[in-house]
Amino acid sequence: MPKPGRDLLRLADSVILPGFVGTAPPDWLRRRLSEGLAGVVLFSRNITGPAQVAELTAALRAENPSALVGVDEESGEVTRLEVAKGSSRPGNYALGVVDDVALTEELARDLGRDLAAAGISIDFAPSADVNSNPGNPVIGLRAFGADPELVARHTRAFIRGMQATGVAACAKHFPGHGDTSVDSHHGVPVVAGEIEEHLRPFRAAIEEGVRSIMTGHLLVPRYDPSTPATLSPHVLTALLRDELGFEGVVITDGIEMAAVSGAYGVGGASAMAVTAGADAICVGGERSDEATAAAVRDAIALAVMEGRLPEERLAEAAGRVTGLGAWSAAARAAHAQAAREGDGRVEGEIGLIAARRAVKVTRRSSAPVLPITVAAQVVEFAPEMNLAIDKGTPWGVGEPLGKLLPGTTVARLTAEESRAAVLEDLLRSSADRPLVIVARDAHRYPWQAEAIGHLLSARGDAVVVEMGLPERSDLGAVHIATYGSARVCGQAAAEVITGTL
Repeated sequence: MPKPGRDLLRLADSVILPGFVGTAPPDWLRRRLSEGLAGVVLFSRNITGPAQVAELTAALRAENPSALVGVDEESGEVTRLEVAKGSSRPGNYALGVVDDVALTEELARDLGRDLAAAGISIDFAPSADVNSNPGNPVIGLRAFGADPELVARHTRAFIRGMQATGVAACAKHFPGHGDTSVDSHHGVPVVAGEIEEHLRPFRAAIEEGVRSIMTGHLLVPRYDPSTPATLSPHVLTALLRDELGFEGVVITDGIEMAAVSGAYGVGGASAMAVTAGADAICVGGERSDEATAAAVRDAIALAVMEGRLPEERLAEAAGRVTGLGAWSAAARAAHAQAAREGDGRVEGEIGLIAARRAVKVTRRSSAPVLPITVAAQVVEFAPEMNLAIDKGTPWGVGEPLGKLLPGTTVARLTAEESRAAVLEDLLRSSADRPLVIVARDAHRYPWQAEAIGHLLSARGDAVVVEMGLPERSDLGAVHIATYGSARVCGQAAAEVITGTL
């Protein structure tokens, strides 16, 4: 078979959004952009600050003015722009707990302004998943909650706020990743039974005019018993396009994730996804080299030549991607003009305001445990987080509490470090000081529950702060639920502990 021609390769490139290494575009990326590459996905490895991102996006668009630049900036635990300091905005679950759609909309608008100023054209947010399984290893706090109607109304609000700034929102992970117990980075989650309740937020997103929807690498036997949603025409075309009426851009979750690439390879999965109805292929979270991006392009072109992918379907996908880039460019320019003229932005730390409103305090002791006014001992239990959360993202209560109570000491322990002997040493060294225990999804990690129980058996006066999903509120003399581990969530907890909130 002859090799694909330049026009076909260019068409294949126009649906690919690769990642790359570095804070400036490498030569291969500049070349591919000038040859028609759709755009890029930025990760924390590409980001040092807002000014640098703005310079980077300008350099990308110097090669391709219509290039899409996307980023996973959900706020909360999944942040890219603020990975070095931790997010200044809480994540979805905290917003769902507050349940003020005006607050959610304004927070998304505030985030969108920052993204637009940095030259970002699409934010892979919000998560529209209904987190109905408390043991879910990858969604959890990224969802607005477990109630479909609550998730739907906050999904709408987030989309309104984000897209008002000219940055496209992207509802994910279609058709719903909330009722799963497997992380699609590592395996294939199965969504059993009916999924109508999980579709409700996506219906709402479509009604709200969301510009893009991201697929989930999920097996949904109700629609396709053998092929993950990202690769299934039954899900992407029959359900999303035909039944739900979505006309925007369908973007895949990272195509190198094991749930789809494990069986078909990165290139094979990419071609199958476009054939099924996807318009843009995200690749490069874990494989960000030129060879991978070229392999995806070549596999898509080969699928056309072999008749497995109709060229008309590929051209349709490319047209949608180009159209999204044009919409964002025009909308961001209009927003920038409005900002120069004064668009009524309310100044203030809206993220911290939201985090403070989300905190829930349960007191189980009649003794005046709070406020703490002297230096404390903080023990933070650090579980292994999923790949959506950058391992370098700061979190916790110890650092902000130390600023309010100088002399506070912090011990952060992993599962391997949470041995009885270590805990006993901490109890001895802090016998005359207040003890603050910080957990993160303690209900999913038996070692955390055991370690917390060990400490509380000796220190019934301890304060317990849960920065994940608080399945229990009966731990400690005072239990504080922050519904998130973003920087502002830790700040809000520290303020509660010291009585300054």
